[in-house]
Amino acid sequence: MASERDYNAEIADTDGHRYAYRFDLEVMHRYLVRTFAPLFRRGSLLELGSFTGGLTARLLPYFDDVTCVEASASALAEARAALGDAVRFVPGPIEDVVLAARYDNVVLTHVLEHLDEPVVALRRINDEWLGQGGRAFVACPNANAPSRQIAVRMGLISHNQAVTPDEAAHGHRRTYSLDTLERDVVAAGLRVVHRGGVFFKALANFQFDRLLPTDIISEGYLDGCYELGQVYPDLCASVFVVCERGERA
Repeated sequence: MASERDYNAEIADTDGHRYAYRFDLEVMHRYLVRTFAPLFRRGSLLELGSFTGGLTARLLPYFDDVTCVEASASALAEARAALGDAVRFVPGPIEDVVLAARYDNVVLTHVLEHLDEPVVALRRINDEWLGQGGRAFVACPNANAPSRQIAVRMGLISHNQAVTPDEAAHGHRRTYSLDTLERDVVAAGLRVVHRGGVFFKALANFQFDRLLPTDIISEGYLDGCYELGQVYPDLCASVFVVCERGERA
């Protein structure tokens, strides 16, 4: 099924929606790394779904060896141009690629919601790719983010977990909340050791993009949203789980 999709088309911006906003690349990537870094294992990293390498560049200082899997040929070409020989790139869908090694860390951020068979991909992490004592870091956009709940009450989205037409055009198959994310991770055999949310979010991505260049949004405000997200994980932009290998029945 994965081979039937046009991954280059899915990452293209539409008239009303960007695939990746400045908020994603400059704000969320920074706070995702800040959240994960204290929990990283020393050694190697496998990043599944590296897009154009923006998050990869932030992860590089933490690891001795980095491998990235990316299904979009155009995104992979851009990442290669930006990162060069610092990263080993593997083209292809996560469901199909063959990797010979196991890794101390596996990162899967804002990718699981795009996959046709998310539990199959998570099972590959547990059974094939995660080394003994390693950790998997899985993050997804949160259905219950206040910005999304406001959109529901404005009549722009039918319900919190809905997949909008723009999201569908970008390859989204579902919208996770913390409970459904953990459900799929556990179904794949992984063992959750930490869970939470990243960045309390009351504004939509496009609103943040308009405000970030102004003095309305300060670094102090962004840090405050990050810290508040630790108090209210279910109201964050992203939800995440940190997992270790489990034994499936």
